[in-house]
Amino acid sequence: MSTLKNTDKQYVANTYSRFDLEISHGKGSLAYDYDGKEYIDMGSGIGVTSFGYCDDIWQEAVKDQLAKVQHTSNLFYTSPGAELAKLLCEKTGMDKVFFGNSGAEANECAIKVARKYAAEKKGAEYYNIVTLKNSFHGRTLTTLAATGQDKYHAHFNPLTPGFLYTDANDIPMLEKIISDNKVAGIMIEIVQGEGGVNPLDASYIKAVNDICKENDIILIIDEVQTGNGRCGEFYAYMHFGIEPDVVSTAKGLGGGLPIGACLMSGKVSCVLSYGDHGSTYGANPVCCAGAISIISRIDEKLLSEVKEKSAYIFSELEGAEGIESVSGMGLMIGIKATKPAVEIVNKCIEKGVIPLTAKDKVRLLPALNIPFDLLKKAVQIIKEVCAEG
Repeated sequence: MSTLKNTDKQYVANTYSRFDLEISHGKGSLAYDYDGKEYIDMGSGIGVTSFGYCDDIWQEAVKDQLAKVQHTSNLFYTSPGAELAKLLCEKTGMDKVFFGNSGAEANECAIKVARKYAAEKKGAEYYNIVTLKNSFHGRTLTTLAATGQDKYHAHFNPLTPGFLYTDANDIPMLEKIISDNKVAGIMIEIVQGEGGVNPLDASYIKAVNDICKENDIILIIDEVQTGNGRCGEFYAYMHFGIEPDVVSTAKGLGGGLPIGACLMSGKVSCVLSYGDHGSTYGANPVCCAGAISIISRIDEKLLSEVKEKSAYIFSELEGAEGIESVSGMGLMIGIKATKPAVEIVNKCIEKGVIPLTAKDKVRLLPALNIPFDLLKKAVQIIKEVCAEG
């Protein structure tokens, strides 16, 4: 066992089942281990490094801000946070943004917004949040409660009360929950990422939107993994012409630095007032500067390329030997193979490609700007590994 692995095993909490790969450095969509072996990264840090490793524009933005001020707290004004909020609102039509440090924090904020809105408009008994079975919304006690997967709840009960679960794509079941309970909000992922890269039906997404509008229920779209260009639109909900009240996001927003955002529509933009919420590191100037460099480059040209690359991956993998199904949207793709996903990932790493897993599927989350030649090479290796006996 290497010195790095020994040190990690001795001092780092045993919460991760790591693959046998020690990443030393990277550039763009290429990563390198300590022996200098090259890998095509098809995971981008679980959808975080939107423009790959050590992107030049991102680096310059971060270094420039580091030379000015790295942190002040939210007791004072700094430019990057205000500019990033403006950029996000302009790109979405939302009115306000709250910044935290992660997707879980963004979802915590979204839940608080829904509950306070409902309490003020309907009464304190309207606190329930409806989420989908097989969803994933974070690892805090409250976002674990929002997560519709029992395996994540084990050992941590009692969780935060007030969450109800419904089957994805089951409109009658959702309508019954709404009629039988006092509901503040409905929170959905357009594509269930950690649940196995499963897109919701378009008809269901539109039905949820309509139900929320008809019943004055806050519609929360969790875009932590699907957002920031990942699914071929700036946010995945934009494929469906719906109007969420709250959008949470993180991961690809910062390009590799920890930042989460809760975007609020005009309907709920003034729900949170002084002292209702906060975050010491929220809107950190360095993280926001990095995020501005990412978000400002997610334009129609890039989104078109994401769709083109997605179409290529689907066309190559659907029906290929050893592959049962391919799911997802944009550059968020799940592969159900005949062999176990972990086995496929380990074989791919041996051959110089780094995919991920999501439940029983191989998951692909490459950088949005991965060069086509690298993408094609990686896909062919994945096909070969899936086809091996």
